[in-house]
Amino acid sequence: MALLTLLGIPLFAAIILAFVGDRRYAPEINIAGSAATFAAGMGLAFEVYLHGPTLAGNKFFFVDAFNVYLAVLTSFVSMTTSVFSRRYMRREREHGRVGSIRMRFYHAMFQVFIFAMLLCLLTNNVGVLWIAMELATLSTVLLVSLYRTPTAIEAAWKYFILCGVGIAQALFGTVLLYFAAEKVLGEGGEALLWTNLSLVSDRLEPTVLSLAFVFLMVGYGTKVGLVPLHNWLPDAHSEGPTPISAVLSGLLLNVALYALVRCKVLVDGATRTHHAGDIMMGFGLLSIVVAAFSLLRQKDIKRMFSYSSIEHMGIATFAFGLGGPIATFGGLLHMLVHSLAKSAIFFTVGHASQMHRTQDMEKIKGLIRGNPLVGWGLMFGVMAIAGMPPFGVFTSEFLILTATIKDAPLLTPFLLLGLVVAFAALFRRVQPMVSGEVPENQKPMTVAHLPVLLHMALVLFIGLYMPEFLNQWFHTAVELLK
Repeated sequence: MALLTLLGIPLFAAIILAFVGDRRYAPEINIAGSAATFAAGMGLAFEVYLHGPTLAGNKFFFVDAFNVYLAVLTSFVSMTTSVFSRRYMRREREHGRVGSIRMRFYHAMFQVFIFAMLLCLLTNNVGVLWIAMELATLSTVLLVSLYRTPTAIEAAWKYFILCGVGIAQALFGTVLLYFAAEKVLGEGGEALLWTNLSLVSDRLEPTVLSLAFVFLMVGYGTKVGLVPLHNWLPDAHSEGPTPISAVLSGLLLNVALYALVRCKVLVDGATRTHHAGDIMMGFGLLSIVVAAFSLLRQKDIKRMFSYSSIEHMGIATFAFGLGGPIATFGGLLHMLVHSLAKSAIFFTVGHASQMHRTQDMEKIKGLIRGNPLVGWGLMFGVMAIAGMPPFGVFTSEFLILTATIKDAPLLTPFLLLGLVVAFAALFRRVQPMVSGEVPENQKPMTVAHLPVLLHMALVLFIGLYMPEFLNQWFHTAVELLK
């Protein structure tokens, strides 16, 4: 019941906002719907914590320690983003960047996007996962083009075409997966259920599964934003509304990586080799190094942090590819703390760009003096995302680095190179923005304090102390992903 409620709330909220999304009280409805979704997610997580993995809807849905923690994270960040977007989008409307129809469209599509991500995470059917991923893609393509400027439309088209090609590769991989499964499980929907596939993974044809994973890696890897499949991500971040940048970077990339990790487990069971892990490690390491050096060349503040997202998803992909309890634990933790820290950074970036009426980093100065919350929020956010102790990103990166030294020592220099370059690049670019005198064009404004403070507090708390229930949760998920 809690699972169906979790999926039903954003869908119901989307229908309501499709009619009233341009009214003055629409942001409050958006917040209420997102908060109710988070409450339902917490209820579902509590059920799983007490009773273990469960099936629902005639095996159509399933919940375990891996996907329910991502569902709670998705609903939480969606809720805080809706709180942030209340002030942000009203100011965009006051400045004439969006009108009545587009505001209605924005609120409705925001809830559709939440529904699509939760459906990806909670469905037990590989085919439905692909359909939900396509729905998430289409809803965000439309949101990226919300401002209808030539550059926004171009970014949306690039996003649609590249991810459309990628998702087509994922479909072919899914077909190959079904081709291997039907010989063991028979024809019909039973051969597409994750729970059935995991039980018979050792009996699936290894050659077909290896080939399927290549297509799935390219398809879902495009959605993760892995190099060289990443070109859509910087444009989508820089041209879309900042709340959409926050949920794209903090949530959608996680959902696509979730699909890849589930597929890797099946391939590992079928092939009894590290074939899938090696592919993930290669893509992950390439993404880390390329994104780290790309950070140095950026002039647009949102594009810069989009490359930071590519780097961090590369770190998580590398960790899951490496495998083992320490690296897998680190990968799970990294998905959590990256989502919280990066969305908080985008909240502050959104306020900073509105204060200066630009996203050009050369023109953004004196944030700490002009608006201390925005300035210090951005500074602490960068400290967290760069992996400085005692923030949670440091803990996850330390675990992944430790596992790399132990299991893949030859790759350690490349991982360290990417981490060090990204660390230096972020501080080099951000320090001039937060320090110095306040420029004349900086407009004083009231900002959304709560989402930034809450996210940063959680990232700091997780870095200082891992709650027992979260530690147990991750250990259970590690056992599932062996």
